[in-house]
Amino acid sequence: MSNNPFDAAAILDGIRRWVEIESPTERPDQVNKLADFVASGYRGLPATVERIAGRDGYGDHLVARSSWGQDAPGILVLSHLDTVHPMGFIERLPFRIEGDSAFGPGIYDMKGGAYLAYHSFRQICADGERAPLGITQIFVSDEEIGSPTSRALIESEGRKAKYVLVTEPARDGGKIVTGRKGVARFEVFIRGVPSHAGTRPEDGRSAIRELGNVIQTLEAMNDLKRGISVNVGVVKGGTKPNVIAEEAYAEVDMRVPTLADAEDLVPRILAMTSRTDGVSVRVVGELNRPPYEKGNAGAALFEHAKRLAAELGFDLLDVFTGGGSDGNFTAPHTATLDGLGVDGKGAHTHYEQLYISSIEPRARLLHRLFQTLR
Repeated sequence: MSNNPFDAAAILDGIRRWVEIESPTERPDQVNKLADFVASGYRGLPATVERIAGRDGYGDHLVARSSWGQDAPGILVLSHLDTVHPMGFIERLPFRIEGDSAFGPGIYDMKGGAYLAYHSFRQICADGERAPLGITQIFVSDEEIGSPTSRALIESEGRKAKYVLVTEPARDGGKIVTGRKGVARFEVFIRGVPSHAGTRPEDGRSAIRELGNVIQTLEAMNDLKRGISVNVGVVKGGTKPNVIAEEAYAEVDMRVPTLADAEDLVPRILAMTSRTDGVSVRVVGELNRPPYEKGNAGAALFEHAKRLAAELGFDLLDVFTGGGSDGNFTAPHTATLDGLGVDGKGAHTHYEQLYISSIEPRARLLHRLFQTLR
């Protein structure tokens, strides 16, 4: 047995145990089974574990706090236990090792990173030297659907913290994330007037035709140079080909790089109206993750992490990404560093994998951040 506390094989064995408890967001019983297992790992450590009961059909959240440093702003670590893969997916994607890759549902997004944070915290406790700041680790149950039941918890803990570290996976060969787009979601409800398409077409007002107008208006908001994307991802409407459609519906995803973009576009989308007499258009929705812009505090935190990585022998690069994370909720007011989890590829796919060679350096980086942030 290696006496290296960051031995990749030993850490990977721990990750495997988390991966083999499947935890789709929509199965709170399974998410809670994993939460039981994660909470049991803190027994005997100088830490308290608070469990916040799930609601609205989602699993519980865990908050593990170091027994030291809780009277002042400290380090908040954000992780999630839920995955996008449905139950039984592990039969299609069993845990296995091939070369430098370890495969499994959620292994890259983000059980690998969540486990690294837990392992690094255990190591701080084992060292016997208390980290300068208190450490609080949150493991939520609903990140993959936008954190509806954990957002308030993340925001309140984020405001109390001095630094926020997010264990989402690394990007593009180990880059960490210092900016993310904001995410808005909308539903469009259109009501027209039905009639027989053959005998009385003039009596009808087509909700589907009006939906076509709405889609063109939304599509025209795309501005890829500025990083703004608007996607009409779901459409439904009508009943029969010979009936002028009374109802139509759409679901829309928007990504924006800055708060200014959100403040411009969200009200415009919510205020959309019908171009056709006798047809109503109603839009509901909101910005559900604010943009994570690389502010001065976040930039200074990144430079600190970059120096630590250089001491550990690797070059840390940063990237801005379009996907949202729980870091979006804390970055507007607290220095936040994201993408600190394992490197790999294939999040949300049937070939999801982490790179075993990334385990030791990424675990050591988290450990050094815990040791040196003050």
